[in-house]
Amino acid sequence: MGVHPSLAPLVNILQDAGLEAQVKPEPGEPLGVYCINAYNDTMTATLIQFVKHGGGLLIGGQAWYWASRHGPEKVLSRFPGNKVTSVAGVYFTNTYGDRDRFKVSKKVPKIPLHVRCGEDVRQDQQQLLEGISELDIRTGGVPSQLLVHGALAFPLGLDASLNCFLAAAHYGRGRVVLAAHECLLCAPKMGSFLLNAVRWLARGQTGKVGVNTNLKDLCPLLSEHGLQCSLEPHLNSNLCVYCCKAYSDKEAKQLQEFVAEGGGLLIGGQAWWWASQNPGHCPLAGFPGNVILNCFGLSILPQTLKAGCFPVPTLEMRSYHFRKALSEFQAILNHENGNLEKSCLAKLRVDGAAFLQIPAEGIPAYISLHRLLRKMLRGSGLPAVSRENPVASDSYEAAMLSLATGLAHSGTDCSQLAQGLGTWTCSSSLYPSKHPITVEIDGINPGNSDCWVSTGLYLLEGQNAEVSLSEVAASAGLRVQIGCHTDDLTKARKLSRAPVVTHQCCMDRTERSVSCLWGGLLYVIVPKGSQLGPVSVTIRGAVPAPYYKLGKTSLEEWKRQMQEDPAPWGELATDNIILTVPTTNLQALKDPEPVLRLWDEMMEAVARLAAEPFPLRRPERIVADVQISAGWMHSGYPIMCHLESVKEIINEMDMRSRGVWGPIHELGHNQQRHGWEFPPHTTEATCNLWSVYVHETVLGIPRAQAHEALSPPEREKRIKAHLGKGAPLCGWNVWTALETYLQLQEAFGWEPFTQLFAEYQTLSHLPKDNTGRMNLWVKKFSEKVKKNLVPFFEAWGWPVQEEVADSLASLPEWQENPMQVYLRAKW
Repeated sequence: MGVHPSLAPLVNILQDAGLEAQVKPEPGEPLGVYCINAYNDTMTATLIQFVKHGGGLLIGGQAWYWASRHGPEKVLSRFPGNKVTSVAGVYFTNTYGDRDRFKVSKKVPKIPLHVRCGEDVRQDQQQLLEGISELDIRTGGVPSQLLVHGALAFPLGLDASLNCFLAAAHYGRGRVVLAAHECLLCAPKMGSFLLNAVRWLARGQTGKVGVNTNLKDLCPLLSEHGLQCSLEPHLNSNLCVYCCKAYSDKEAKQLQEFVAEGGGLLIGGQAWWWASQNPGHCPLAGFPGNVILNCFGLSILPQTLKAGCFPVPTLEMRSYHFRKALSEFQAILNHENGNLEKSCLAKLRVDGAAFLQIPAEGIPAYISLHRLLRKMLRGSGLPAVSRENPVASDSYEAAMLSLATGLAHSGTDCSQLAQGLGTWTCSSSLYPSKHPITVEIDGINPGNSDCWVSTGLYLLEGQNAEVSLSEVAASAGLRVQIGCHTDDLTKARKLSRAPVVTHQCCMDRTERSVSCLWGGLLYVIVPKGSQLGPVSVTIRGAVPAPYYKLGKTSLEEWKRQMQEDPAPWGELATDNIILTVPTTNLQALKDPEPVLRLWDEMMEAVARLAAEPFPLRRPERIVADVQISAGWMHSGYPIMCHLESVKEIINEMDMRSRGVWGPIHELGHNQQRHGWEFPPHTTEATCNLWSVYVHETVLGIPRAQAHEALSPPEREKRIKAHLGKGAPLCGWNVWTALETYLQLQEAFGWEPFTQLFAEYQTLSHLPKDNTGRMNLWVKKFSEKVKKNLVPFFEAWGWPVQEEVADSLASLPEWQENPMQVYLRAKW
């Protein structure tokens, strides 16, 4: 053990304790431990290499006196001891410590959320933004949002909602600048910022700037301003600044060491594409850029940011920091003098949920924050949010909900937080099964999208379930999902439930523990194209949920399920549609078979009009929720509806007599295809073809009765109004647009539509613009019915191209054109 001469008395103390120790001017071989004070800056490089190669360093000192002589703003970067310890992420500050007798904690002491010390990042922000009044990030790419979470990380570019697109950080002896898309690193309009960034990263050094070859457009931009730079396939030790994209983590460790030891890193990229291609995988943990960046206190989020031209953030905007905001939030919950603007509170809600997705295992600073959050939330208790007791999205209660959800998803035990939650109230007599339950699921998915497979089980609030499957299944890309209420309500103004109440986990191992603070039905997600076949999944810790499958579940079995103490949500299923509704609604359903047979008839009609195979490759889903993200219902997988709509979808007699327009409208949305859609004109129009078709062919309800907007007087009024304005295309929307298709259907029947929908499935290289797609439809429909429909579509204001009109001129005129009577009346 070596001891620096400045600490010579320590040798006797160590020797008295039976340790071999001697005074040495510097550490040597063999590697052991070296002891030194924090005031010597002549051995910085030697000490760093000593520790890097396995040596142990005992170093002590205080920085407040040095700060009083040299300035508190320089203490973190220039205090001699920090030049060494900062490489390991440890800093001496200018803040006075207490002198006392302190107990030795059994746990690792909590690390403060926000340490106020002399280092002022405002000087760095000023240097990086010098000479810049606005940041135009309209460079052709869609940027991600950035998360700034490190104590020495700070934002540079913000939109009006405090969403970050440029950020920087100190790390060890080096520095990092991060852009939310690689295009920002090559755009001439970002030139001033990029020059500032490289100069700031270089810290006054005169070394070479290396630009990775996949970012080659940056090199001439820097060279023309006199910066010495070269294209480099990899990071090398001869550089003072390195510039690269954030899409490979092959050099993650080398990049982190490069920065820690004094290098500058300019890096950019977006994470939303990676997230879309890796469902079930956490971008904060798995995206290559974040493997590099998380330790710097910077991360790239999967959420996008709308590109624009933004003024340089005000000092007030730049002062927002996740840790500072969380510290204020803690003070508020503890009834201390905390203060948070609503905009900061809303941002904290999003940032907190994102931060908690960063793996904390083995990182004391993150583990400490998780412990602090759990204690904070447990002490204050979570709000029992509901429709009767909603909370504003920018409230403290909303922030608590988001933080609690993120904490639970991180793997932290949050069972105590779940006690007393009122959103999805379960019967108090429900307990997880002590015995494992094995379910068989179908691992074949021939469709083009992932498929949820119901297990018929429910996970209670705050509980864990142990899921196990075979090694073959664990390598097949399966995922487990807890909950079906997948709408993210983050952007809602008021919340009747937590913004996110579902959770997915990849089953990439044979056993995994899964949990969700809010509980929910359990699903296995089978990836598109899977040919896995039957799969046995064993689950411990869940309870049975009501589940009726047409053709498989007997009436006696259904009655037994209803008599037992069931989970709060259940499902009615056929091979083509699955309805997820509260158990309270199911208890009033004596026999599900009639309503499900009707649904299967309607689904067959949906598939027939869309020219899709039946049974469907993947059953559609309709899920009821206390609050959804848009409208009264919305399409997707699943289709989401409000609780009020449940009676509409499970009452066979009502459906047959009154119709079921809304759900079929949403199913129609799910059948729309890009090739024959002309958004925004037909977005809310062509989906109604399915509503009309199902009502007339299955329910026997004429279109005029199926929806009040389709009564003859209303239809005629719309036609006249549209023509009276000169048939502008901008006015051809919703019901007016639907009228065009209804006139064609009333003249030629449904068959041309079905035939065309089938033909479009085989077409490639379809036009990308509305005009091209509309002209293709004119041509295809005219050829299908062997009539020249050009005058008809032109009467509606369609931009029929001359070459298309010429190609159809030889077809017979459509004598029965229903628009002629209106045009004659007009003239």
